[in-house]
Amino acid sequence: MMGLPFAVRGGFSDGRASLFLKLLRSYTRISVQEMNPNMRKLEYAVRGPIVQRAIEIEKDLLKGEKKPFDSIIRCNIGDCQFAGQIPISFIRQVTAVACDTHLMDSSAIPDDAKERALRFLKSYATHILILNLTFVFHALTNRNLLLKQGSVNSGAYSQSTGVEVVREDIAAYIEQRDGIPASPENIFLATGASEAVKFILGLVATTKGGSQRAGVMIPIPQYPLYSATLSEFNNYQIGYYLEEESGWSLCEEELEKRLEEAKAHCEPRVLVVINPGNPTGQVLTRANIAAVLHFAHRNNLLVLADEVYQHNVYAPDRSFYSFKRVLHELGGDIASEVQLASTMSASKGFMGECGFRGGYCELVNFDPEVRAHLYKCLSARLCPPVLGQLAMDVVVNPPQPGEPSYKQFCAEKSQVLSDLAKKAKLVENLFNQLPGYHCQPVMGAMYAFPRLELPPKAMRAAELAGMPVDTFYVTKLLEETGVCVVPGSGFSQKPGTFHFR
Repeated sequence: MMGLPFAVRGGFSDGRASLFLKLLRSYTRISVQEMNPNMRKLEYAVRGPIVQRAIEIEKDLLKGEKKPFDSIIRCNIGDCQFAGQIPISFIRQVTAVACDTHLMDSSAIPDDAKERALRFLKSYATHILILNLTFVFHALTNRNLLLKQGSVNSGAYSQSTGVEVVREDIAAYIEQRDGIPASPENIFLATGASEAVKFILGLVATTKGGSQRAGVMIPIPQYPLYSATLSEFNNYQIGYYLEEESGWSLCEEELEKRLEEAKAHCEPRVLVVINPGNPTGQVLTRANIAAVLHFAHRNNLLVLADEVYQHNVYAPDRSFYSFKRVLHELGGDIASEVQLASTMSASKGFMGECGFRGGYCELVNFDPEVRAHLYKCLSARLCPPVLGQLAMDVVVNPPQPGEPSYKQFCAEKSQVLSDLAKKAKLVENLFNQLPGYHCQPVMGAMYAFPRLELPPKAMRAAELAGMPVDTFYVTKLLEETGVCVVPGSGFSQKPGTFHFR
């Protein structure tokens, strides 16, 4: 009773005190009606009710309950290592040394992995030991002192924008990829690309002093991170439909139409493009990207380019073009005026290091003052995961020709991407052989998004069950086969069409 008011501790009878406590609890309890309505309406289908039901079934199987299957096959999320992909050795070796510097003495770790870890720790040390300048001076020139147990610990916080050498390596990677200068000052590390997306969308959460909702254009079908974040920030969702019949292509006329329709409800501020596409697997041509950038310029829209699958291009007639590269090549006012935020991740590509939560965002044509406010907001969450930053660093600065790990790294990377390409073609072909399924070419990313044609009887059964048709179908699929997929309604889709990912 130490923390209770005096009236409760001594001034009330026991009965009155109990009543007082009951009233106190009722006043402080958060109810569904009183919680933030934006959080209440937020949905994320990739881990939604179907997935929760899959978890329940897994528990039932562990208890010995009989099902028509022995295990759940999780196809709901792009987590390659969960699905059995073997980690890239070099990433794990470098992060292992950074976690336990005693491994510097291990003959099992290649020298280039040790050097990568040491280089990272040196840059890291300039931040975490900055208050002890004498130690820093000696540590940066003395490997043994730097690695002295407890002197540099990968469990400490880093800079809010990320370890400096990692941002430098990302800038070098972008320069090599695009042939265009990049500055570490315009790059920040994040807890996966998802966090970067949320910070960028948070910049434009409201307009005109908060009196009008900001509109954000997102592709339909879309990755549910976007609709969920828009709900959280109370942004207005402007969905533009991709053209399924032409390989989920992006049509400029559709962009214009949806933008004009939305102006009565919001002030459009952002255009989101996912390339390669999730969940649709398309890869945009350079002409597509140029048209998008011209549209954004005409309508004063910030472009948020989700490019986390840039290593995952399988179609022989397609290549990955970054939005930054095309923007630069367009030249003129477009190149200097269109604001662009592009994201990348260590979770996809050939790496599949989802659990490390490594990602970054590059800002192009951002006002330095706006960038400073964004970085101020980053500091409130302290820093992204340090080992995720290191994993991202290995992705952008892999072993080079002549280094001990080069051949093994190239072989492992090539094997992963080759396997993914074969699986993409296999899945596409198999779906197109099944009656009632239609699957567009899987050009890239990690997903197929087949369309279902269901008989009237199934449509009626879904209606009686009170479910969307695709949700009814994937629920039956889970209950009868143990295969867990995500209904197309979780990604949004054209009315009257039904899909799953």
